Amino acid sequence: MTAPTVPRHVLPVLVLAQFAGTSLWFAVNAVMPDLQRELGWPASAVGPLTSALQFGFIVGTLVFALLAIADRFAPRRVFLFCALAGAACTVGAWATVTHYEALLAWRFFTGVFLAGIYPVGMKIAAQWYNRPGGSGLGAALGLLIGALVLGSASAHALRALSGALPWPTLMLGVAALAAAGGLLLFFGTRDPPHAHARVTTLQWLALGTVWTDARVRASVLGYFGHMWELYTMWVMVPLVLATRLQGTDLSWATFWVLGAGAIGCAGGGWVALRWGSARVASTQLAISGLCCLATPWVIDAPALLFYSWLVLWGITVAGDSPQFSTLTARNAPPQAVGSVLTLTNSMGFALSIVSILLFVSLAETVSLGALLPWLALGPALGLWAMRQLVREEQSSAPRA
Repeated sequence: MTAPTVPRHVLPVLVLAQFAGTSLWFAVNAVMPDLQRELGWPASAVGPLTSALQFGFIVGTLVFALLAIADRFAPRRVFLFCALAGAACTVGAWATVTHYEALLAWRFFTGVFLAGIYPVGMKIAAQWYNRPGGSGLGAALGLLIGALVLGSASAHALRALSGALPWPTLMLGVAALAAAGGLLLFFGTRDPPHAHARVTTLQWLALGTVWTDARVRASVLGYFGHMWELYTMWVMVPLVLATRLQGTDLSWATFWVLGAGAIGCAGGGWVALRWGSARVASTQLAISGLCCLATPWVIDAPALLFYSWLVLWGITVAGDSPQFSTLTARNAPPQAVGSVLTLTNSMGFALSIVSILLFVSLAETVSLGALLPWLALGPALGLWAMRQLVREEQSSAPRA
C-alpha cells in the first residue's frame, strides 16, 4: 500500500509559521538602541535581557523534554498555545518597558514559550516527512531551520530600519506576527494520518537514547560541536565587521553574513536528498571549521577575500544544523522524537552560552585573529563524532 503524499501546502505553512513564531527572539533586541536613547539605559543593558531569554529557552526546553510535552499532547495545539503566550509576553514587555526588572521577567517567559515553537515545529515536520514511503525530512528541515536563521539575522535588518519605525510599532508588530504564525499552523494544517499515537507516560528511557543509542549519540555530539561554534560566531561577526564598517552599514553587513546561513540550510537540505544528511552535515562542519582556522590570514585581507570568507562562513556555520536534527529525528524512538529533539536543543543551547561567555570575555584581551580559530574545537569534535554515520552513508550509497 502506497503511503499518502504530503499535501503541498504543509511545508510552506510550517516555514511561515515557524519564522513568525520565532520572530519573538529579536523583538526587544531590535529596539534596544531606541530604548537606550529614550530611557537612558547603558549599552550593557542588552546583555542581561538576551541572557534572560536564553535562560528561559533552556529551562523551557528542559521542562518540555522531561515532561514529554511535544509527545503527550497534540503538537499543533502546543505550538498555537506557545505562540499566543509568547506574543502576550511581548505585549507585556511593551506595556512595562520602563521597568527593567519586569522586562527581564517577560523575556525569560518568552524564552520558555519559544521552547514550544522551535523544537515543536521540527517535531511536526518529522511527523509529516520522517515515515515509511516518505522522503525529504532533511530538505524539509533545511527550509524550516533556514527560515529560523533568516529570522534571527533579521534583528540586524530591523536595527538598520529602526529609525523608520517607532519602537512600539516594531514590538507590537512582532507580537502580532507570532500570534498569526500560531493560528496559521493550527488552522492551516492538520495532524498527519500516519502520526504515531501520543504517549500517555513520561519517556525517561527514550530520552536516554541521547547517550545509549550509538547513532543518536553521534548526531547529538555532532550537533554539540556545531552549537559550540554557531552562536559565538554570530556574536563575533559584528565585532569582525566593525573593524571596517559602522552604523547602518555594519547592521546590513551583519544581516547578510548571518542570513547567508539560510542558503546553507536550504541548499544543504536539497543536496542531502541525493548525498545523505551525515555527509552534508560533516562537509559543512568541516568548511566552517576551516573558516575558523583561516581567521588570522583573512581578517586583514583585501575586501573581496574578507567578505567572501565571512559569507562562506555564514553559509556553512548554520547550514549543517538541519541535517543534525534530521539524523536525530530518524534514529530516535518514534514515540519520543519531540522530547529527544527538545532535550538536544536544551543541552546544545546551554553549551552555546558557555562558549559565548568564554569568547566574549577573552575578546577583551585577545585579538580576534588569535581567538576565533579556537572555535574550530567544536567542528573538530563534531567531525570525530560523526565519522561512523558518514561511513554508513558512504557504504550504502549506490555505486556507478
